[in-house]
Amino acid sequence: MTNSCPKCGHLQKLGTESCQRCGVIFARIHLAEVPHDAPDAPRNQYAVPDGLKSERILAVRCGESLWTIVAKSVLLAVLAAWGLRLASQPIVSNAVGESFLHLINLPFHEAGHVFFTPFGRFIQILGGTLGQLIIPAIVIGTFLRQRQPYSAAIGLWWLGESCMDIAPYIDDARAGQLMLVGGVTGSEVDDYHDWEGILSRLGMMQYDHALARVAFGLGELVMLAALCWGGYLLWLEYRLRERSTP
Repeated sequence: MTNSCPKCGHLQKLGTESCQRCGVIFARIHLAEVPHDAPDAPRNQYAVPDGLKSERILAVRCGESLWTIVAKSVLLAVLAAWGLRLASQPIVSNAVGESFLHLINLPFHEAGHVFFTPFGRFIQILGGTLGQLIIPAIVIGTFLRQRQPYSAAIGLWWLGESCMDIAPYIDDARAGQLMLVGGVTGSEVDDYHDWEGILSRLGMMQYDHALARVAFGLGELVMLAALCWGGYLLWLEYRLRERSTP
């Protein structure tokens, strides 16, 4: 008995694994012909009903369980309450600098000084602030690349919090009263306070309070945007779950 190659039509013995003329492997052709809706075909966790273009763009998972959506909602509510508490405190209170996340930001801040050392003294000083902003930005980009937009929204909230975390440091540039790493204040050691060094070199020392308010306000806006984004994604996930539930 003979069989023809589905690619070139060459006749050959039945049971042959590859075409004797074109060399195509028959098993690969048969695998490609399996329909996506076949019972054994793996389910695409990002598949959404036709017409929901925004959900496809956002890569929202339609297979999330109700408990997963609830857990994500609780996390978002906790971040909203935390962010509101930080935003309600005046910059001079340094409430954001005394929060748990400041201890997370601090290693990245100090690592930024080390990383930017080869680029000169000014960039080295600025590198602390850059370091604690770049790491959350990398987290956001990584999650977006992995098609995990909800996790990216949490990273965006962290970026906003990090902006707010910088504000008391900027605000203290002239006063030099904040306790810094090493157990000293900026007024006790020359050229030790980051923002004293930055603003004095730029001739902008008189704008320390204004720049602090800008950083604080920008952080609030970024955190609010993150919460809105995360809430929208959760609404989409719940909507898709309702549509896919028989």
